[in-house]
Amino acid sequence: MKASIITIGDEILIGQVLDTNTQWMANKLHDLGVELVETLSISDTKEAIVSGVARGMQTSDLILITGGLGPTKDDVTKYTLTEIFKDELVLNTTVLAHVKGMFEKRGRRFSDLNKAQAMLPKKATILHNPVGTAAGMWFEQDEKIIVSLPGVPFEMKTLVETEVLPKLTRVGGFQAQYYQTYVLYGVGESFAAEMLETFENELPNFVTLAYLPSPGRLRLRLTGKHADEKYLKEQLTYLGSKLEAVFKEYSFVKGDIDVIDLVKKHFQKNKLTLAVAESCTGGKLAQEITKKSGASSFFVGGVVAYNASLKENLLQVSPKTIAAHTVVSAQVAKEMAIGIQQLTGANYAIATTGNAGPTKDKTSEDVGVVFIAIATENQIKVEKFNFGQPREKVLEQTKNKAFEMLSKEILKNH
Repeated sequence: MKASIITIGDEILIGQVLDTNTQWMANKLHDLGVELVETLSISDTKEAIVSGVARGMQTSDLILITGGLGPTKDDVTKYTLTEIFKDELVLNTTVLAHVKGMFEKRGRRFSDLNKAQAMLPKKATILHNPVGTAAGMWFEQDEKIIVSLPGVPFEMKTLVETEVLPKLTRVGGFQAQYYQTYVLYGVGESFAAEMLETFENELPNFVTLAYLPSPGRLRLRLTGKHADEKYLKEQLTYLGSKLEAVFKEYSFVKGDIDVIDLVKKHFQKNKLTLAVAESCTGGKLAQEITKKSGASSFFVGGVVAYNASLKENLLQVSPKTIAAHTVVSAQVAKEMAIGIQQLTGANYAIATTGNAGPTKDKTSEDVGVVFIAIATENQIKVEKFNFGQPREKVLEQTKNKAFEMLSKEILKNH
């Protein structure tokens, strides 16, 4: 079965609201074994809805629509679908009683506008919405299934879980789908593709490999479709072990895990602690770490030592080192890492110093040059990078590279 998802609402098109519904429904369809071939966001107009549904019926067996089912005049989905399927609206007494009951419980006045939500297409199968006033609608025509759902995320999710998925399961005929994601740190997409050329050429025809690059990491996703679910999972497990063997010398982990979760997992497991000393990143590292719940279990804290005097007085960076090499240097990054490690007693430390731009200040390095130091329990590693311009790019890439370097060290040592 092939599917399309259509989200309706001008608020999505102008960027006022983020479309999380499509992502959530896509995952549910994948788990069921339905192939999603297209997603579409359209305005809440009759013309757009007619065009969107027509397009979906050409490409898919199932169309899931969210949005446009409110009681106000700008919500035209129900009326448009009624016209498309040459239907008529009739009063659904069950829905009417439900809507009235919700208003009574909330102590709110029930009006004719709210009553209109119980006017529903006669030919459609009505999907009960226990958490809202907009009922879902299930149409079938020309061996196609078209389902209209509320746009409010928790209402849509409730209807999908309680009504749509059970009905689709009864329809049946799905191939098993299964995927496994791996994360690779410190290897670019093109280089990884070169390393995987033989692996990809030997993949069975029911398995694909996708490259999903993002700042600081590369996700590799193996996806398979097969009538025999047990066989499919066995094959993906086997192929996953071959994939891991290709990158045995690199930072490579199974599961769609971001770098902070990776750090957290390893530090908690091995009872290690981390501290940061930041200059050019101005607290970005500490902020990224503390976004995660449970960070206090391994993160001791950090210092933003932006000027030379704080580097000297708090982190014990030698004035002679600064005079000889300037604050943007490998030597200063190294002493910053040692300093925060000694100040906090942390097992590991990260230090950053660089020229984020647009000016060079009192340094000899170009704008975009950054030094990152990683101090472990027995060594210190410093690397130099040139992230170019603009300033925002330099800061973001410094943060990503710092965590990438840290992940390499902890995977190597633990």
